[in-house]
Amino acid sequence: MTDGLLIISLVLNMLVLIVVIVRKPKLVDNGSREAFSVLEKQIDRMDRSLLDQFSISRNEIQMSDRRTREEMGHKLEAFNGTLLAFMDKLSDIQKQQLGTTEAKLDKLRETVENRLKDLQDDNSRKLEQMRATVDEKLHATLEQRLGESFKLVSDRLEQVHKGLGEMQTLASGVGDLKKVLTNVKTRGIWGEVQLGNLLEQTLTIDQYEQNVATRKGSADRVEFAIKLPSKDGAGGIIWLPVDSKFPTEDYQRLLDAQEAGDLEAVNHHLKQLETRLKAEGKDIKTKYIDPPHTTDFGLLFLPTEGLYAEALRRPGLSEWLQRECRVVLTGPTTLSALLNSLQMGFRTLAIEKRSSDVWQLLGAVKTEFGNFGDILDKTHKKLQEASNSIESAARKSRNIERKLNKVQELPVVEAEELLKLDA
Repeated sequence: MTDGLLIISLVLNMLVLIVVIVRKPKLVDNGSREAFSVLEKQIDRMDRSLLDQFSISRNEIQMSDRRTREEMGHKLEAFNGTLLAFMDKLSDIQKQQLGTTEAKLDKLRETVENRLKDLQDDNSRKLEQMRATVDEKLHATLEQRLGESFKLVSDRLEQVHKGLGEMQTLASGVGDLKKVLTNVKTRGIWGEVQLGNLLEQTLTIDQYEQNVATRKGSADRVEFAIKLPSKDGAGGIIWLPVDSKFPTEDYQRLLDAQEAGDLEAVNHHLKQLETRLKAEGKDIKTKYIDPPHTTDFGLLFLPTEGLYAEALRRPGLSEWLQRECRVVLTGPTTLSALLNSLQMGFRTLAIEKRSSDVWQLLGAVKTEFGNFGDILDKTHKKLQEASNSIESAARKSRNIERKLNKVQELPVVEAEELLKLDA
């Protein structure tokens, strides 16, 4: 700090000298020169004094620094000794604490190891139990799933087996159908079965018969014949012959020609089909129609709607059969409608036959109802007489009660003894 003050003083003196030198030409007079000279002397003295002070201060500072260094050295030595002692003590304390900590850590480690061992043993037991439980459940689930899977596979195999059986049955059925559609006799049986099903669904069993010889003195039997009541009203019947025909070869050749688009072949096979149906119509007329034992017409049943439609498409075929052979063409739909109409006619006829019985029954009911009215009148009179008797008895009872009120009442015991009544 002293060095700093000295430096500042020197700088100020230099500034003063510079100012004086700069302004010196303007102050050139004797008084000023003397003053300036005095000032220079004072400055010199001041410089010397400052230098002396600087020297003294530097010496004092050096001595102070030396003393300070010595004191600091002594203090540092003392501090070093104190620090060494403290470090030794701290080292001893740390050693003690380290020993205590090691002992505690050993004890803690031993405790942790024991706990970990117990935990491992417990976990091992639990894991073993869990493994056993999981194995048991997995085994049960696996057995159940395998059982279900085997059952499902068995069911599917059984279904496949059934399906194969059904396929075999279907194959045999297709083979049978193929036989039906290729064999003349079998085709006829199939058409006959279909015709029988339609009759069975619409009519009762006593309204038609199968394989009937409708023509007297003839051994030819029609497939089915419907029983119709005769006009004499004596309970006799006449037969309506119904025969099934299935010219499959002609029809199949016609379908093949239509599919191929061969118009000439189509017309040819249509003519063959027409010729075949006309022959069948003539056969029905000569074998089965015999009025008055039968109706004056018969039914030719074609078992497929397609065949029936092709027959109707031939111009004049249906009219020719009706006019020349007295035969009506029918298909599955038209035969069902015709049979339903016949069934309604049978019901109407049955109602007409039983109408007289109904009138007689109504007359008997009317007579009995009149007798029932007479009985009701007599019952009403008897009830009226009984009501009058009850009213008379009630009046007499009230009169007796009024008269008895005037008589002194006896105690219950005396009254019972007197009247000899049971308690």
